[in-house]
Amino acid sequence: MTATAFPEFWALAPMAALVFGVLALAPLGEQVLARGVVFVDLAVAQAGAAAALWMTALVDHPDWLATQMAAVTGALACVGVVALSVRHWPAQREAPIGLVYVAGAGAALLGAQQDPHGRERMAELLAADVLWAGWPQVAALAACAVLVRAAGRRLARDVFFYPVFALTAAAAVQILGLFVVLAALIAPALWRQVDAPRSLALGGAIGACAAGLAASWAFDVSSGACAALSLAAFGWLSAIRRGLVNQVHR
Repeated sequence: MTATAFPEFWALAPMAALVFGVLALAPLGEQVLARGVVFVDLAVAQAGAAAALWMTALVDHPDWLATQMAAVTGALACVGVVALSVRHWPAQREAPIGLVYVAGAGAALLGAQQDPHGRERMAELLAADVLWAGWPQVAALAACAVLVRAAGRRLARDVFFYPVFALTAAAAVQILGLFVVLAALIAPALWRQVDAPRSLALGGAIGACAAGLAASWAFDVSSGACAALSLAAFGWLSAIRRGLVNQVHR
């Protein structure tokens, strides 16, 4: 295998993971913005990460499935608390959800301190090195994308949205890292809010992921951080479209 062919082959699984991650998370991000509960993505993803950290702290070298189940359990518990918060404080919903996020972050920090490798594991959960994603992880994210697609318009109902969100966020944060998960939720949704076609929102987000992956390979830096930065930049560009739309309607 030539030196030029190797990175192309190596990037297939990481790029597929990012593609399915965007396809799974973007529709959920639209629901997050529509509900006005932006903190929910932070809170749920952080709760999943905290549960995963505690699993690695309490169990010696747990396998990926056990860690994933712990993350899902933490995320589901979090959405239960979030749902109650939204019900009891509808006008101030972001405030209690913000406290849930702080609690999850605190729990994650305490869990990391119980593990000799907790600091490295916590860094991985924030900005995962997506270049090491394999086909089993791709399959997990593809299953999440199918689940979100199958839910369809039913995501507008809390009884469907919160469990699907918890399962998807918990799976994605283990593979893509918290930063990429948050950016993949919000960036395409911002484009949808300025009436961009879904194909443009998804295609642009996937293109941003590809650019981040290429930058990571070229400069030998964190792939998760690069992908998150590229997605954030893509999300900010929606402001240009918003300005153009406002000019047309004047």
